[in-house]
Amino acid sequence: MKETKPSWLYLTLLILSGEAIFILPFVLPRVFRPTVLDVLQLDNVQLGLCFSVYGLVAMASYVIGGPLADKYAPRKLIAVALWMTALGGFLFAQYPTFWVLQLLYGWWGFTTIFLFWAPMIKATRIWGGRNSQGKAFGFLDGGRGMTGALFSLLGVVVFSFFLSKSPETANLQDRKEAFTYVLYFASIIIILVGILVWFYMKTNDSGEKEVLERISWKDIKQVLKLPSVWLLMIIILCGYVGYKITDIISQYAEEVMLYNQVDSAKVGTLLQFLRPATGILFGLIADRLKITWLLVVSFVLSLIGGLLFASGAIAPTTTFLFFMSVVVIAAGVYATRALYFGVMHVGKIPLTLTGTAVGLISLIGYTPDVFAGPAYGMLLDAHPGEELGHQNVFWMLSAFAFVGGIAALIYHKKYGKQ
Repeated sequence: MKETKPSWLYLTLLILSGEAIFILPFVLPRVFRPTVLDVLQLDNVQLGLCFSVYGLVAMASYVIGGPLADKYAPRKLIAVALWMTALGGFLFAQYPTFWVLQLLYGWWGFTTIFLFWAPMIKATRIWGGRNSQGKAFGFLDGGRGMTGALFSLLGVVVFSFFLSKSPETANLQDRKEAFTYVLYFASIIIILVGILVWFYMKTNDSGEKEVLERISWKDIKQVLKLPSVWLLMIIILCGYVGYKITDIISQYAEEVMLYNQVDSAKVGTLLQFLRPATGILFGLIADRLKITWLLVVSFVLSLIGGLLFASGAIAPTTTFLFFMSVVVIAAGVYATRALYFGVMHVGKIPLTLTGTAVGLISLIGYTPDVFAGPAYGMLLDAHPGEELGHQNVFWMLSAFAFVGGIAALIYHKKYGKQ
């Protein structure tokens, strides 16, 4: 019997929601990191601690939210998660105190994971079917990257438009007012995406049946017995450290390359545009080549990019080397993200247990949400504004890329021939 799967509209809405929900807690602070630190009057460690609160709440949400995805269809879970996340944007625009900001990030840790994360991964597996997992996850992460890039570009345009003075002469209040408009625009768009998902992200009857199957503790034990699950925990943990460290690229542009805050935000936006190019490219070739082998290659690229930044060879006079290194590290980090859930199929993880498996894998795999922010924050604040602090952060990335590459190689040898 011919396999049927949800429409391209289904995947498009999945992509839009898949990045829109992370715009407020992660994308805007990544692109506008120097601005966020200034207007909230935070140092790197304090912002990292906000990410840690997010990560701690997210860890619990992965576990209890994963099985939820195996009981209910994704559409309503995802829409409600988007609306709840957008509400936090209006609080963010009030520039709360540090402790309130930590509570806000805890709220986002719940809204972006509990109702959202596992349903998104499961919905993507359903769309990919038996033969297009690489394409499905490549398109998902590439499309999410394009969505994030367009949000970032819109944010830079809005910020520049409402900045009453030139970036070099604008004071803190000027930047604060301009960034407020960015936050309001983002929050309203997230609400609109939620409405589209609620009404139009439909799936076929067989897809609904796959999603609605119930699980038991016996199924959870079955998932934990799979070697692929434990390997994926390590692979995702190491790959996600690399992704988290891309948060500082715009800050590197300002402090080491000596760009102003608008130009450094443009570098962060460029990074966002590299994500869809990488995700879609690797997604298209993943189903023709060995997806597990491409995962190994992605870690090798991350390692090379990390070592280029860690070496200290990049300086204000080496603009070409800076952008080349950004491209290499982006290719590695974003390819890893595009592929690591795509190897679940060859790892013999049953589709009906996807939500549970994703919850358990993410419990370990996404612990960098807890420790990565404070870790690189301390490394940067130990040498504020200096290149040495940034070099140490990229040594950290390189170490995790090496370990992740070894785990990916083991996964390839164990499952790549299937």
